[in-house]
Amino acid sequence: MNHNHPVFTDNDPQSELVTLNLGPTHPATHGVFQNVLQLDGERIVSGVSTIGYIHRAFEKIAEHRPFYQITPLTDRLNYCSSPINNMGWHMTVEKLLNIQIPKRVDYLRVIIMELSRIADHIICNTIIGQDTGATTTFLYLFQFREHIYEIFEEVCGARLTTNIGRIGGFERDFNDIAFAKIDKFLKEFPKALKEFENLLTRNRIFIDRTAGVAEVSKETALEYSWTGPLLRATGVDYDVRVSDPYSSYQDFDFEIPVGTSGDIYDRYLVRNEEMWQSVRIIEQAVVKLKTEPKGIFHADVPEFYLPPKQEVYNNMEALIYHFKIVMGEIDAPKAEVYHAVEGGNGELGFYLINDGGRTPYRLHFRRPSFINYQMFAPMSEGMLLSDAIINMSSMNIIAGELDA
Repeated sequence: MNHNHPVFTDNDPQSELVTLNLGPTHPATHGVFQNVLQLDGERIVSGVSTIGYIHRAFEKIAEHRPFYQITPLTDRLNYCSSPINNMGWHMTVEKLLNIQIPKRVDYLRVIIMELSRIADHIICNTIIGQDTGATTTFLYLFQFREHIYEIFEEVCGARLTTNIGRIGGFERDFNDIAFAKIDKFLKEFPKALKEFENLLTRNRIFIDRTAGVAEVSKETALEYSWTGPLLRATGVDYDVRVSDPYSSYQDFDFEIPVGTSGDIYDRYLVRNEEMWQSVRIIEQAVVKLKTEPKGIFHADVPEFYLPPKQEVYNNMEALIYHFKIVMGEIDAPKAEVYHAVEGGNGELGFYLINDGGRTPYRLHFRRPSFINYQMFAPMSEGMLLSDAIINMSSMNIIAGELDA
């Protein structure tokens, strides 16, 4: 980094540097993490990131929990798109057990996961706008996140930490109200997204604040193992949904948006276009469901699929099986599997080692926020403090996923 002025140490009485504690409670960090920055005026000379403020030892807890009891832990990773975490974990167990999933279940999962992606990107892009002073766009588009949560609520009864689905599929079929809400969202959201783009995308102030700021080359992004929108903004078209399809994503026609310079503006554009592509995928899934037999919402795996509640309350066999499944008393093969899904922030992976016991021998979560965030302090050197805040917003670091 080049400086046109002398750089003094903090102990030097002539030092021009100021130490700024950005976080862990500063609202601009959008999460409980800390950066100790050395400032020369408003320009960052160096920084050290501190994480772990909400470390909850998820991986160690998972080693003491049967498969079904791990699902609620995944909710607390990226809680802006919880269902992707839930279903990624269920697919990992299904890979371990070699369970074949019906197409209709795949399509239902795709609908929920793409709605989750839209909710995640709404948060990131509206907050980039908010941090550049555009409050209107934040308040206007955010209402559609609520509409997505209403769909989740209709499907599983929860909104934020959803615990949605089961190993093998869903706990119940989508009802007519859920499909009506999905259709309503598909009709209304594109209009709002277009208005959002009209307000920001060619806005001169927004472009000045984001274009050319925090540029990252594709080589540097790959060296830091970036994935997701951040990597695609640099020009690398890597997307788990295409490179290693799951949930029948190979049946869908969609594009992978990529940027060129990897700056904040490119990240914004990539996430916006991904929302359009998610709408396109959901529309295709709704059509495909019409050709699939109704009433199928889980695979035929009675030894791992929880019995219906009504049977559990009235039938001794169902009660016994419910207990055995939840408490992990049904044998699973000894194996080592890795399964990844395309989360809101990149490749969300589950590395599972099973030794045949009641709980995983080892479970590692590959959290994209943890990997992406390692680059924040090096990126910030030489950057204005106000630009570093917008850079942090564009990285969409979710503290729950960062610390785990």
